[in-house]
Amino acid sequence: MNPTPRAPSETTSALPSLAEVHRSIHVPTHAGFWRKLLVFSGPGFVVAVGYMDPGNWATDIAGGSRFAYQLISVLMLSNLMALLLQTLATRLGIVTGRDLAQACRAHYSRRTSFVLWILCEIAITACDLAEVIGSAIALKLLFGLPLIWGVCLTALDVLAILYLQRRGFRFLEILIVTLIGIIGVCYLLEIVMVRPSLRGVFGGLLPTPQIVTDPQMLYIAVSILGATVMPHNLYLHSSIVQTRAIEQTPEGLRTALRFNFLDSFLALNFAFLINAAILIMAAASFNRRGLTQVAEIQSAYYTLSPLLGIPLASLLFALALLCSGQNSTLTGTLAGQIVMEGFLNLRFAPWLRRLVTRGLAIVPAIITVARFGEHGTNKLLILSQVILSLQLSFAVVPLVQFTSDRKLMGKYVNPRWLKILAWTAAVTIAGLNALLLFQIFRKT
Repeated sequence: MNPTPRAPSETTSALPSLAEVHRSIHVPTHAGFWRKLLVFSGPGFVVAVGYMDPGNWATDIAGGSRFAYQLISVLMLSNLMALLLQTLATRLGIVTGRDLAQACRAHYSRRTSFVLWILCEIAITACDLAEVIGSAIALKLLFGLPLIWGVCLTALDVLAILYLQRRGFRFLEILIVTLIGIIGVCYLLEIVMVRPSLRGVFGGLLPTPQIVTDPQMLYIAVSILGATVMPHNLYLHSSIVQTRAIEQTPEGLRTALRFNFLDSFLALNFAFLINAAILIMAAASFNRRGLTQVAEIQSAYYTLSPLLGIPLASLLFALALLCSGQNSTLTGTLAGQIVMEGFLNLRFAPWLRRLVTRGLAIVPAIITVARFGEHGTNKLLILSQVILSLQLSFAVVPLVQFTSDRKLMGKYVNPRWLKILAWTAAVTIAGLNALLLFQIFRKT
Protein backbone atom coordinates (compact mmCIF):
# COMPACT_ATOMS: atom_id res chain seq x y z
CA MET A 1 0.00 0.00 0.00
CA ASN A 2 2.61 2.55 -1.12
CA PRO A 3 1.51 6.16 -1.64
CA THR A 4 0.94 7.07 -5.27
CA PRO A 5 1.42 10.79 -6.06
CA ARG A 6 -1.72 12.44 -7.39
CA ALA A 7 -2.17 15.38 -9.69
CA PRO A 8 -2.21 18.70 -7.82
CA SER A 9 -5.87 19.24 -8.57
CA GLU A 10 -6.72 15.96 -6.82
CA THR A 11 -4.58 16.22 -3.74
CA THR A 12 -6.81 18.55 -1.81
CA SER A 13 -10.50 18.69 -1.12
CA ALA A 14 -12.51 21.79 -1.87
CA LEU A 15 -13.64 21.94 1.73
CA PRO A 16 -12.37 20.47 5.01
CA SER A 17 -14.27 17.60 6.56
CA LEU A 18 -17.20 18.65 8.75
CA ALA A 19 -16.97 22.07 7.09
CA GLU A 20 -19.93 23.36 9.08
CA VAL A 21 -17.93 23.17 12.34
CA HIS A 22 -14.33 23.41 11.02
CA ARG A 23 -12.26 25.86 13.15
CA SER A 24 -15.47 26.94 14.87
CA ILE A 25 -14.11 26.88 18.44
CA HIS A 26 -11.97 29.86 19.38
CA VAL A 27 -8.64 29.18 21.09
CA PRO A 28 -7.48 32.09 23.29
CA THR A 29 -3.85 32.97 22.57
CA HIS A 30 -2.73 34.21 25.97
CA ALA A 31 -4.86 31.99 28.24
CA GLY A 32 -3.32 29.96 31.03
CA PHE A 33 -2.78 26.20 31.13
CA TRP A 34 -6.15 25.22 32.62
CA ARG A 35 -8.14 27.51 30.33
CA LYS A 36 -6.42 26.06 27.25
CA LEU A 37 -6.88 22.51 28.50
CA LEU A 38 -10.61 23.20 28.86
CA VAL A 39 -10.81 24.64 25.33
CA PHE A 40 -8.97 21.69 23.76
CA SER A 41 -10.81 19.07 25.82
CA GLY A 42 -13.62 17.33 23.95
CA PRO A 43 -12.40 15.45 20.87
CA GLY A 44 -10.70 12.81 23.01
CA PHE A 45 -13.92 12.18 24.93
CA VAL A 46 -15.94 11.98 21.71
CA VAL A 47 -13.54 9.29 20.47
CA ALA A 48 -13.39 7.52 23.87
CA VAL A 49 -17.06 6.65 23.43
CA GLY A 50 -15.99 3.91 21.01
CA TYR A 51 -13.96 2.25 23.76
CA MET A 52 -16.97 1.71 26.00
CA ASP A 53 -19.64 0.63 23.51
CA PRO A 54 -21.97 -2.40 23.88
CA GLY A 55 -19.45 -4.60 22.04
CA ASN A 56 -16.86 -3.88 24.72
CA TRP A 57 -19.46 -4.56 27.39
CA ALA A 58 -20.01 -8.07 26.07
CA THR A 59 -16.29 -8.94 26.16
CA ASP A 60 -15.73 -7.30 29.55
CA ILE A 61 -18.66 -9.12 31.15
CA ALA A 62 -17.53 -12.45 29.68
CA GLY A 63 -13.95 -11.87 30.84
CA GLY A 64 -14.90 -10.88 34.37
CA SER A 65 -17.47 -13.61 34.96
CA ARG A 66 -15.22 -16.38 33.62
CA PHE A 67 -11.73 -15.34 34.72
CA ALA A 68 -12.32 -12.89 37.58
CA TYR A 69 -9.77 -10.03 37.57
CA GLN A 70 -7.05 -11.66 35.48
CA LEU A 71 -7.79 -9.80 32.24
CA ILE A 72 -7.51 -6.27 33.64
CA SER A 73 -3.93 -6.31 32.34
CA VAL A 74 -5.25 -6.91 28.82
CA LEU A 75 -7.52 -3.88 29.17
CA MET A 76 -4.54 -1.80 30.26
CA LEU A 77 -2.43 -2.95 27.29
CA SER A 78 -5.34 -2.22 24.95
CA ASN A 79 -5.63 1.26 26.37
CA LEU A 80 -1.93 1.97 25.79
CA MET A 81 -2.24 0.90 22.13
CA ALA A 82 -5.35 3.03 21.73
CA LEU A 83 -3.63 6.09 23.20
CA LEU A 84 -0.69 5.66 20.83
CA LEU A 85 -2.82 5.37 17.69
CA GLN A 86 -5.30 8.09 18.60
CA THR A 87 -2.37 10.43 19.29
CA LEU A 88 -1.05 9.72 15.79
CA ALA A 89 -4.50 10.54 14.39
CA THR A 90 -4.51 13.93 16.12
CA ARG A 91 -0.98 14.66 14.86
CA LEU A 92 -2.04 13.95 11.29
CA GLY A 93 -5.09 16.20 11.49
CA ILE A 94 -3.37 19.10 13.25
CA VAL A 95 -0.15 19.18 11.22
CA THR A 96 -1.49 18.48 7.71
CA GLY A 97 -4.98 19.97 8.02
CA ARG A 98 -6.37 16.74 6.56
CA ASP A 99 -8.21 13.91 8.21
CA LEU A 100 -7.10 10.31 7.58
CA ALA A 101 -9.66 9.78 4.79
CA GLN A 102 -8.50 12.91 2.95
CA ALA A 103 -4.87 11.86 3.31
CA CYS A 104 -5.67 8.44 1.81
CA ARG A 105 -7.46 10.08 -1.12
CA ALA A 106 -4.55 12.44 -1.75
CA HIS A 107 -1.77 9.84 -1.60
CA TYR A 108 -3.26 6.58 -2.85
CA SER A 109 -4.63 5.67 -6.25
CA ARG A 110 -8.31 6.19 -6.96
CA ARG A 111 -8.97 2.44 -6.85
CA THR A 112 -7.19 1.96 -3.51
CA SER A 113 -9.04 4.89 -1.96
CA PHE A 114 -12.37 3.53 -3.15
CA VAL A 115 -11.66 0.10 -1.66
CA LEU A 116 -10.60 1.69 1.64
CA TRP A 117 -13.81 3.74 1.65
CA ILE A 118 -15.99 0.66 1.09
CA LEU A 119 -14.21 -1.22 3.89
CA CYS A 120 -14.61 1.71 6.26
CA GLU A 121 -18.32 2.13 5.45
CA ILE A 122 -18.89 -1.57 6.13
CA ALA A 123 -17.08 -1.25 9.47
CA ILE A 124 -19.06 1.85 10.46
CA THR A 125 -22.35 0.19 9.55
CA ALA A 126 -21.45 -3.00 11.44
CA CYS A 127 -20.39 -1.05 14.52
CA ASP A 128 -23.39 1.26 14.33
CA LEU A 129 -25.67 -1.74 14.05
CA ALA A 130 -24.31 -3.08 17.34
CA GLU A 131 -24.77 0.31 19.05
CA VAL A 132 -28.36 0.47 17.85
CA ILE A 133 -28.99 -3.01 19.24
CA GLY A 134 -27.34 -2.02 22.54
CA SER A 135 -29.61 1.02 22.89
CA ALA A 136 -32.67 -1.07 22.03
CA ILE A 137 -31.74 -3.67 24.66
CA ALA A 138 -31.36 -0.90 27.26
CA LEU A 139 -34.77 0.58 26.37
CA LYS A 140 -36.36 -2.84 26.75
CA LEU A 141 -34.67 -3.48 30.10
CA LEU A 142 -35.61 -0.05 31.43
CA PHE A 143 -39.11 0.44 30.01
CA GLY A 144 -40.17 -2.92 28.60
CA LEU A 145 -40.14 -1.46 25.09
CA PRO A 146 -40.07 -4.12 22.32
CA LEU A 147 -36.67 -4.37 20.64
CA ILE A 148 -37.97 -3.30 17.22
CA TRP A 149 -39.49 -0.12 18.64
CA GLY A 150 -36.26 0.62 20.49
CA VAL A 151 -34.27 0.21 17.27
CA CYS A 152 -36.53 2.69 15.49
CA LEU A 153 -36.25 5.22 18.31
CA THR A 154 -32.48 5.35 17.92
CA ALA A 155 -33.04 7.24 14.65
CA LEU A 156 -33.79 10.30 16.76
CA ASP A 157 -30.08 10.79 17.44
CA VAL A 158 -29.83 12.22 13.91
CA LEU A 159 -32.13 15.04 14.99
CA ALA A 160 -30.10 15.52 18.17
CA ILE A 161 -26.84 15.94 16.21
CA LEU A 162 -28.42 18.45 13.81
CA TYR A 163 -29.88 20.50 16.65
CA LEU A 164 -26.67 20.56 18.68
CA GLN A 165 -24.37 21.35 15.76
CA ARG A 166 -26.51 24.30 14.82
CA ARG A 167 -25.60 25.65 18.24
CA GLY A 168 -21.94 24.73 17.77
CA PHE A 169 -19.85 21.56 17.98
CA ARG A 170 -19.12 22.36 21.61
CA PHE A 171 -22.71 21.53 22.56
CA LEU A 172 -22.38 18.10 20.99
CA GLU A 173 -19.17 17.50 22.94
CA ILE A 174 -20.90 18.58 26.15
CA LEU A 175 -23.74 16.11 25.56
CA ILE A 176 -21.30 13.26 24.95
CA VAL A 177 -19.19 14.11 28.01
CA THR A 178 -22.38 14.30 30.09
CA LEU A 179 -23.45 10.82 28.97
CA ILE A 180 -19.95 9.50 29.72
CA GLY A 181 -20.21 11.09 33.17
CA ILE A 182 -23.51 9.30 33.81
CA ILE A 183 -21.90 5.99 32.83
CA GLY A 184 -19.03 6.73 35.22
CA VAL A 185 -21.34 7.56 38.13
CA CYS A 186 -23.45 4.44 37.51
CA TYR A 187 -20.41 2.20 37.62
CA LEU A 188 -18.90 3.96 40.61
CA LEU A 189 -22.08 3.09 42.49
CA GLU A 190 -21.99 -0.46 41.09
CA ILE A 191 -18.43 -0.95 42.35
CA VAL A 192 -19.44 0.28 45.81
CA MET A 193 -22.31 -2.22 45.82
CA VAL A 194 -20.35 -5.29 44.69
CA ARG A 195 -17.33 -4.63 46.98
CA PRO A 196 -14.61 -6.19 44.82
CA SER A 197 -11.39 -7.66 46.18
CA LEU A 198 -8.80 -4.86 46.03
CA ARG A 199 -6.06 -7.45 46.13
CA GLY A 200 -7.59 -9.20 43.13
CA VAL A 201 -8.02 -5.91 41.22
CA PHE A 202 -4.40 -4.79 41.67
CA GLY A 203 -3.17 -8.32 41.03
CA GLY A 204 -5.06 -8.30 37.74
CA LEU A 205 -2.93 -5.41 36.50
CA LEU A 206 -0.01 -7.84 36.15
CA PRO A 207 -0.23 -10.15 33.11
CA THR A 208 0.11 -13.88 33.75
CA PRO A 209 1.34 -16.68 31.42
CA GLN A 210 -2.10 -18.26 31.74
CA ILE A 211 -3.46 -15.62 29.35
CA VAL A 212 -1.47 -17.27 26.56
CA THR A 213 -1.53 -20.90 27.71
CA ASP A 214 -5.28 -21.14 28.45
CA PRO A 215 -7.16 -21.24 25.08
CA GLN A 216 -10.40 -19.92 26.58
CA MET A 217 -8.68 -17.03 28.32
CA LEU A 218 -6.69 -16.26 25.18
CA TYR A 219 -9.92 -16.11 23.17
CA ILE A 220 -11.44 -13.50 25.51
CA ALA A 221 -8.16 -11.58 25.74
CA VAL A 222 -7.82 -11.40 21.96
CA SER A 223 -11.46 -10.34 21.70
CA ILE A 224 -10.78 -7.44 24.07
CA LEU A 225 -7.65 -6.39 22.19
CA GLY A 226 -9.17 -6.91 18.77
CA ALA A 227 -12.24 -4.79 19.54
CA THR A 228 -10.45 -1.97 21.32
CA VAL A 229 -9.22 0.32 18.54
CA MET A 230 -12.12 0.92 16.17
CA PRO A 231 -11.10 1.98 12.67
CA HIS A 232 -13.63 4.78 12.32
CA ASN A 233 -12.30 6.35 15.54
CA LEU A 234 -9.01 7.09 13.77
CA TYR A 235 -10.82 8.85 10.91
CA LEU A 236 -13.08 10.65 13.38
CA HIS A 237 -10.32 11.90 15.67
CA SER A 238 -8.15 13.21 12.83
CA SER A 239 -11.12 15.33 11.72
CA ILE A 240 -12.69 16.71 14.89
CA VAL A 241 -9.39 18.04 16.27
CA GLN A 242 -9.70 20.56 13.45
CA THR A 243 -12.74 22.15 15.09
CA ARG A 244 -10.29 24.25 17.13
CA ALA A 245 -9.17 27.51 15.47
CA ILE A 246 -5.48 27.16 16.31
CA GLU A 247 -2.77 29.51 15.12
CA GLN A 248 -1.01 28.14 12.01
CA THR A 249 2.43 28.80 13.47
CA PRO A 250 5.06 26.46 14.95
CA GLU A 251 4.06 27.58 18.44
CA GLY A 252 0.35 27.15 17.68
CA LEU A 253 0.92 23.65 16.33
CA ARG A 254 3.03 22.63 19.33
CA THR A 255 0.35 23.92 21.68
CA ALA A 256 -2.39 22.04 19.84
CA LEU A 257 -0.37 18.80 19.79
CA ARG A 258 0.38 19.02 23.49
CA PHE A 259 -3.15 19.79 24.66
CA ASN A 260 -4.77 17.28 22.33
CA PHE A 261 -2.48 14.61 23.75
CA LEU A 262 -3.58 15.57 27.26
CA ASP A 263 -7.22 15.46 26.12
CA SER A 264 -6.73 11.96 24.67
CA PHE A 265 -4.78 10.81 27.73
CA LEU A 266 -7.52 11.87 30.15
CA ALA A 267 -10.39 10.60 27.99
CA LEU A 268 -8.94 7.20 27.11
CA ASN A 269 -7.82 6.52 30.66
CA PHE A 270 -11.35 7.31 31.79
CA ALA A 271 -12.60 4.82 29.21
CA PHE A 272 -10.13 2.28 30.61
CA LEU A 273 -11.57 2.82 34.08
CA ILE A 274 -15.10 2.27 32.74
CA ASN A 275 -14.12 -0.97 31.00
CA ALA A 276 -12.21 -2.11 34.07
CA ALA A 277 -15.26 -1.31 36.21
CA ILE A 278 -17.49 -3.47 33.97
CA LEU A 279 -15.04 -6.36 34.22
CA ILE A 280 -14.62 -5.89 37.98
CA MET A 281 -18.39 -5.79 38.46
CA ALA A 282 -18.76 -9.06 36.56
CA ALA A 283 -15.92 -10.66 38.52
CA ALA A 284 -17.21 -9.58 41.93
CA SER A 285 -20.87 -10.32 41.15
CA PHE A 286 -20.76 -13.47 39.03
CA ASN A 287 -17.35 -15.16 39.22
CA ARG A 288 -17.26 -14.89 43.00
CA ARG A 289 -20.54 -16.85 43.16
CA GLY A 290 -19.51 -19.46 40.62
CA LEU A 291 -21.59 -18.01 37.76
CA THR A 292 -18.82 -18.21 35.17
CA GLN A 293 -21.03 -18.48 32.08
CA VAL A 294 -22.69 -15.06 32.27
CA ALA A 295 -21.69 -13.45 28.97
CA GLU A 296 -24.78 -11.77 27.55
CA ILE A 297 -25.82 -8.26 28.53
CA GLN A 298 -29.40 -9.33 29.22
CA SER A 299 -28.23 -12.17 31.48
CA ALA A 300 -26.07 -9.78 33.47
CA TYR A 301 -29.00 -7.41 33.94
CA TYR A 302 -31.46 -10.05 35.12
CA THR A 303 -28.89 -11.69 37.41
CA LEU A 304 -27.32 -8.64 39.03
CA SER A 305 -30.03 -7.42 41.41
CA PRO A 306 -31.04 -10.88 42.75
CA LEU A 307 -27.39 -11.67 43.50
CA LEU A 308 -26.70 -8.43 45.32
CA GLY A 309 -30.16 -8.01 46.84
CA ILE A 310 -30.17 -4.40 45.61
CA PRO A 311 -32.85 -3.55 42.97
CA LEU A 312 -30.99 -0.37 42.04
CA ALA A 313 -28.02 -2.39 40.71
CA SER A 314 -29.80 -3.59 37.56
CA LEU A 315 -31.35 -0.16 36.99
CA LEU A 316 -27.94 1.54 37.04
CA PHE A 317 -26.57 -1.15 34.73
CA ALA A 318 -29.31 -0.58 32.14
CA LEU A 319 -29.05 3.22 32.40
CA ALA A 320 -25.32 3.09 31.75
CA LEU A 321 -25.93 0.77 28.78
CA LEU A 322 -28.45 3.21 27.29
CA CYS A 323 -25.98 6.10 27.60
CA SER A 324 -23.25 3.95 26.08
CA GLY A 325 -25.34 2.91 23.08
CA GLN A 326 -26.60 6.41 22.36
CA ASN A 327 -23.15 7.91 22.69
CA SER A 328 -21.72 5.39 20.25
CA THR A 329 -24.44 5.98 17.66
CA LEU A 330 -23.74 9.73 17.80
CA THR A 331 -20.04 9.30 17.05
CA GLY A 332 -20.63 6.60 14.43
CA THR A 333 -22.91 8.91 12.50
CA LEU A 334 -20.28 11.67 12.51
CA ALA A 335 -17.62 9.22 11.33
CA GLY A 336 -19.84 8.21 8.42
CA GLN A 337 -20.03 11.80 7.22
CA ILE A 338 -16.26 12.23 7.56
CA VAL A 339 -15.23 9.17 5.54
CA MET A 340 -17.63 9.91 2.69
CA GLU A 341 -16.45 13.50 2.41
CA GLY A 342 -12.80 12.54 2.81
CA PHE A 343 -12.56 9.55 0.47
CA LEU A 344 -14.98 10.68 -2.25
CA ASN A 345 -15.06 14.46 -1.81
CA LEU A 346 -18.80 13.90 -2.03
CA ARG A 347 -20.86 16.17 0.16
CA PHE A 348 -24.51 15.82 1.00
CA ALA A 349 -26.55 17.95 3.32
CA PRO A 350 -25.54 16.87 6.86
CA TRP A 351 -29.06 15.67 7.68
CA LEU A 352 -29.17 13.48 4.57
CA ARG A 353 -25.75 11.89 5.16
CA ARG A 354 -26.65 11.11 8.76
CA LEU A 355 -30.02 9.73 7.77
CA VAL A 356 -28.33 7.39 5.28
CA THR A 357 -25.82 6.20 7.91
CA ARG A 358 -28.55 5.60 10.45
CA GLY A 359 -30.72 3.80 7.90
CA LEU A 360 -27.88 1.44 6.98
CA ALA A 361 -27.74 0.36 10.62
CA ILE A 362 -31.43 0.35 11.50
CA VAL A 363 -32.70 -1.73 8.56
CA PRO A 364 -30.49 -4.80 9.24
CA ALA A 365 -31.08 -4.38 12.98
CA ILE A 366 -34.84 -4.56 12.47
CA ILE A 367 -34.44 -7.63 10.23
CA THR A 368 -32.21 -9.35 12.81
CA VAL A 369 -34.53 -8.62 15.74
CA ALA A 370 -37.64 -9.64 13.77
CA ARG A 371 -36.11 -12.93 12.67
CA PHE A 372 -33.95 -14.00 15.62
CA GLY A 373 -35.32 -12.00 18.58
CA GLU A 374 -33.22 -11.45 21.67
CA HIS A 375 -31.09 -14.54 21.07
CA GLY A 376 -29.67 -13.00 17.91
CA THR A 377 -28.47 -9.81 19.58
CA ASN A 378 -25.40 -11.30 21.29
CA LYS A 379 -24.34 -12.98 18.03
CA LEU A 380 -24.78 -9.63 16.33
CA LEU A 381 -22.40 -7.98 18.80
CA ILE A 382 -19.78 -10.66 18.15
CA LEU A 383 -20.22 -10.34 14.38
CA SER A 384 -19.68 -6.58 14.57
CA GLN A 385 -16.36 -7.11 16.36
CA VAL A 386 -15.25 -9.60 13.69
CA ILE A 387 -16.01 -7.13 10.90
CA LEU A 388 -14.19 -4.36 12.75
CA SER A 389 -11.21 -6.64 13.21
CA LEU A 390 -11.09 -7.35 9.48
CA GLN A 391 -11.01 -3.65 8.63
CA LEU A 392 -8.81 -2.28 11.40
CA SER A 393 -5.41 -2.77 9.79
CA PHE A 394 -6.59 -0.92 6.68
CA ALA A 395 -6.88 2.20 8.86
CA VAL A 396 -3.89 1.65 11.16
CA VAL A 397 -1.27 1.01 8.45
CA PRO A 398 -2.00 4.21 6.46
CA LEU A 399 -2.07 6.23 9.68
CA VAL A 400 1.36 5.01 10.78
CA GLN A 401 2.69 5.38 7.24
CA PHE A 402 1.52 8.99 6.84
CA THR A 403 2.70 10.20 10.26
CA SER A 404 6.11 8.60 9.58
CA ASP A 405 6.47 10.43 6.23
CA ARG A 406 8.78 13.45 6.58
CA LYS A 407 7.54 14.99 3.32
CA LEU A 408 4.03 15.06 4.72
CA MET A 409 4.69 15.83 8.40
CA GLY A 410 7.87 17.95 8.18
CA LYS A 411 9.57 18.37 11.52
CA TYR A 412 6.55 16.82 13.25
CA VAL A 413 7.25 13.41 11.69
CA ASN A 414 7.30 10.46 14.07
CA PRO A 415 10.73 10.10 15.69
CA ARG A 416 12.43 6.70 15.40
CA TRP A 417 11.25 5.44 18.80
CA LEU A 418 7.66 6.38 17.99
CA LYS A 419 7.87 4.69 14.58
CA ILE A 420 9.04 1.50 16.27
CA LEU A 421 6.19 1.63 18.80
CA ALA A 422 3.62 2.47 16.13
CA TRP A 423 4.62 -0.31 13.73
CA THR A 424 4.86 -2.76 16.66
CA ALA A 425 1.31 -1.84 17.66
CA ALA A 426 0.11 -2.15 14.05
CA VAL A 427 1.67 -5.60 13.62
CA THR A 428 0.43 -6.73 17.04
CA ILE A 429 -3.13 -5.64 16.32
CA ALA A 430 -3.10 -7.29 12.89
CA GLY A 431 -1.71 -10.53 14.35
CA LEU A 432 -4.17 -10.62 17.24
CA ASN A 433 -7.09 -9.87 14.96
CA ALA A 434 -5.99 -12.68 12.65
CA LEU A 435 -5.82 -15.00 15.66
CA LEU A 436 -9.24 -13.85 16.80
CA LEU A 437 -10.74 -14.57 13.39
CA PHE A 438 -9.05 -17.96 13.21
CA GLN A 439 -10.45 -18.97 16.59
CA ILE A 440 -13.93 -17.70 15.76
CA PHE A 441 -14.12 -19.54 12.45
CA ARG A 442 -12.59 -22.68 13.97
CA LYS A 443 -15.45 -22.78 16.49
CA THR A 444 -18.17 -22.29 13.89
